Amino acid sequence: MSKRDYYDQLGLSKGASAAEIKKAFRKKAMELHPDRNKGDDTAEAKFKEVNEAYDVLKDGDKKAAYDRYGHAAFEGGMGGGRHGGGHGGPDFGSAFSDVFDDLFGDFGGRRGGGGGMRPARGSDLRYNLSVTLEDAFTGKQETISVNASVNCDSCSGTGAEGGSEPSTCPTCSGMGKVRAQQGFFTVERTCPTCNGRGNIITNPCNSCSGSGRQQRERSLSVNIPAGVETGTRIRLSGEGEAGVRGGPTGDLYIFIEVQPHAIFEREGPNIYCHVPVAMTTAALGGEIEVPTIDGGKSRVKVPSGSQSGTQMRLKGKGMPGLRSTTKGDLFLEISVETPVNLSAKQKDLLKEFEAMGQDNSPKSQNFFGKVKGFWEGMKG
Repeated sequence: MSKRDYYDQLGLSKGASAAEIKKAFRKKAMELHPDRNKGDDTAEAKFKEVNEAYDVLKDGDKKAAYDRYGHAAFEGGMGGGRHGGGHGGPDFGSAFSDVFDDLFGDFGGRRGGGGGMRPARGSDLRYNLSVTLEDAFTGKQETISVNASVNCDSCSGTGAEGGSEPSTCPTCSGMGKVRAQQGFFTVERTCPTCNGRGNIITNPCNSCSGSGRQQRERSLSVNIPAGVETGTRIRLSGEGEAGVRGGPTGDLYIFIEVQPHAIFEREGPNIYCHVPVAMTTAALGGEIEVPTIDGGKSRVKVPSGSQSGTQMRLKGKGMPGLRSTTKGDLFLEISVETPVNLSAKQKDLLKEFEAMGQDNSPKSQNFFGKVKGFWEGMKG
């Protein structure tokens, strides 16, 4: 039985480019793969055919021979190509491995280059820093202590003793990865001997046991800008864990938590302060002295007849914006305080005031008027 044209098997016309050939093979291979067509002998046979076609057409020399002589290029010694079971046949695993590399890259993103794994970047670190509301208002310089790995001083991070150089891994020949044939697949995995680095330390450093890193506590100065809030993140580039075998250092991320305050409550750029006011001051009006977050004082006029919940705003007395010149406001919320520990004379004065009528309490009169109507409606 005559063989089908290789281009036809891939759904291509003669003269297709290398990119078109690879794309067509990838589509066909995925469609006909035995794992997707279990028990289908026809699909398995076609899968082998498209692998054979691709193995020829992906190779420039084989493709040129096939374009000129067709299948005859690989029969009877013509053309120099390999074909048929007795001569090794097309390399199916190699063909499909090309597609795997194209689809998924080289495990871990380490394609190309001189083989082996690039020096690994050090891990990022997190540090939780608690600051007062006053510190968040003014900003400050804070010194923190961080325990992290740093490059070993003895071997400068190489892991090798006395300046000696690492040796090429004998298992993977410096590639950092090994391949194993499994049926139609070529499976690639990290080299177990060197863990993907491509080299091994034959004379490890005595100080770091070949790791190239040591744990050390460092003191760092952190600039906390004015206006920070809980959740603000400050990044210190290159202050994280040291990289492996000379790899780049990670970063240190400082997460800010602003402590609760005894007097003020913060909501974004604004500050709220609950101010208790004597009943007489609320009734007659007057002035009170209130604190501000910058440590100063402000005198505020309380209008006569002020009720609990009345708010007054001091513009620009709130928190500064983070890296901004704008400021929020300070809101004062009045809480009218009922007198306690009254003397006999004070009680007599209040009773005398109460006997004069309730025209001074319009909200109370209005409420109990509605209550009276509610009760009467229920009786009806």
